[in-house]
Amino acid sequence: MNLEVKKLYSDKWFSYLQAQICNQFEEIEKNAKSSKKFISTNWFKKINGGGGTYKILRNAYNQFIKKIGDLMAFKLANISGKAALVKGEHYYDLKVISNNTFDEDTLNALNRLDELHELNGTLDEKTPTGLLEEAKIDAPISSPKNCYAVGLNYRNHAEEAGMEIPSVPMIFTKHTSCLVGPHAEIEMRSDHVDYEAELVAVIGKSGKDISVDDAWDHVAGLCIGQDISDRVVQFAAKPPQFNLGKSFDTFGPMGPYLVSLDALENKEKLNIKCKVNDEIRQNDNTNDLIFDIPSIIKYLSEIVTLNVGDVIFTGTPGGVGVMEGKFLKEGDVLTTSIEGLGSLENVCKRITNHSGVE
Repeated sequence: MNLEVKKLYSDKWFSYLQAQICNQFEEIEKNAKSSKKFISTNWFKKINGGGGTYKILRNAYNQFIKKIGDLMAFKLANISGKAALVKGEHYYDLKVISNNTFDEDTLNALNRLDELHELNGTLDEKTPTGLLEEAKIDAPISSPKNCYAVGLNYRNHAEEAGMEIPSVPMIFTKHTSCLVGPHAEIEMRSDHVDYEAELVAVIGKSGKDISVDDAWDHVAGLCIGQDISDRVVQFAAKPPQFNLGKSFDTFGPMGPYLVSLDALENKEKLNIKCKVNDEIRQNDNTNDLIFDIPSIIKYLSEIVTLNVGDVIFTGTPGGVGVMEGKFLKEGDVLTTSIEGLGSLENVCKRITNHSGVE
């Protein structure tokens, strides 16, 4: 008997055993005056092939799905320029644990999200590459094509700025060269540099004219961002322009990693907080966004094609420093945290003046 025939017989035998066991349990449930039945679901492995059918009692289905979701939900990090998955205190080099089926680029990993979820479910079987606390963590996406941002997207921020509530998202861009890791120093070239804590969405599926209902399907995950702003440059022109004043090198801390949506209990209601040293400056919740992430994606994608890896800073809540003249200073420690996403910690460093400083 050849190997393929043996495999076929084995498959049939185990399927028969599975059916018999499930039938017996259903009979027990019937005798207990319960109508619980097993739900059958086929599954397939994209890595190395294989698959099968699992069965689970209907009343346990939701608990099972949650457990599977917790197992498959990923945190994607960029460790010294190499893609890695994070679990607990450890990180796992993506190229190594995938037997070279993935490369070192986090942007490329976003094109294979299903496989990324699947691979994350096997981390307990893998050897960690190292401790996260000892790693140099870069911005989660290695080389995004675009970085979009939204101004005045929290009601309390619009009110503190004395501006009307926008009727459409107030979109501007940041140069991608400003994006740095969660612990990078912020290099300031004036005494009027400000903080803006923000929730950041990263596109995982390209698209044009994306509907609100489909928008979340185009998001690979969420992370934390700081839209650092030099207010001198931002308001130098009449009318003000945001791009350059928010695009100095180091003015886009991101991270600490990209968290998949299934890892979050409520992706649309996350506490967001910003501290300068020990003083809380911003403290809000993302459900206060004027334009939520699906609305932003719909608006943007009517104008531009959104690409895999594109970064969207969704706006900052009230409490920015410019309103009270509380700008960042040499040695300040800026800590930004969002529920379920971790935190950034960036030290401020004052360097040479730019030409706009008198």
